[in-house]
Amino acid sequence: MKFISFNVNGIRAILQKGFAATFEQLDADVFLIEETKFTEGKDPFPFAPAGYEAFRTSSKERKGYSGIAVFSKIKPLSVHYGLKEGKYDNEGRVITLEFPTFYYVGAYVPNSGEGLKRLPFRSEYEADLLLYLTELDAKKPVIYTGDLNVAHEEIDIKNPATNHFSAGFTDQERSMFTTLLSHGFTDSFRALFPKQVTYSWWSYRFHAREKNVGWRIDYFVVSNRLMSKVKDSKILTDITGSDHCPIELDLAE
Repeated sequence: MKFISFNVNGIRAILQKGFAATFEQLDADVFLIEETKFTEGKDPFPFAPAGYEAFRTSSKERKGYSGIAVFSKIKPLSVHYGLKEGKYDNEGRVITLEFPTFYYVGAYVPNSGEGLKRLPFRSEYEADLLLYLTELDAKKPVIYTGDLNVAHEEIDIKNPATNHFSAGFTDQERSMFTTLLSHGFTDSFRALFPKQVTYSWWSYRFHAREKNVGWRIDYFVVSNRLMSKVKDSKILTDITGSDHCPIELDLAE
């Protein structure tokens, strides 16, 4: 099976940059897009490819903010929005698809924001997420993916020394990701490529992408017992249209 995750930084904007063709070319079995900036009820969702079932959630409180969508060729057994009891669905953050042999959790993790104002909210999310994923993992293996808004190790960011107090690279955020992995999960890309320096996000400022001054903040995290089925975990840096690039997971069936 082929999985793709892509923070598109606005679905309408990226559709004007050839995203429909990119989607078709990537030909994923399950395709997650984050930061759709879609406003529920304003107008129809502008992208519904043939052959896929579409599941989406958007911010209920702020228009044009957050939001994710999952497109699946395979009909899921069940679909759940938010974390436990739907928490965080008001911001359109998480969708879970249940398949016969695994759970697929797609997410757009809250950013701690300027001045780390949302770090307490982010910390609460991470605690709730850990509980949610471990409960799912007790039933069947989990694939957790999306823009997780953390560069876990120094190898995952161009300038680690100057970013220890930046959202996405604080000691607290990195520690929370370490804690998640310690509960039976694996960062699939880093497990396969322990020394490879590849980024998935670049600021729009200062020609960061041209200079490859980036961060790796997009992940496929899998239950440890799924790693034997992981054929590849890729960062598709040649695909443009957003400040992120897509990531790919190839899983043996």
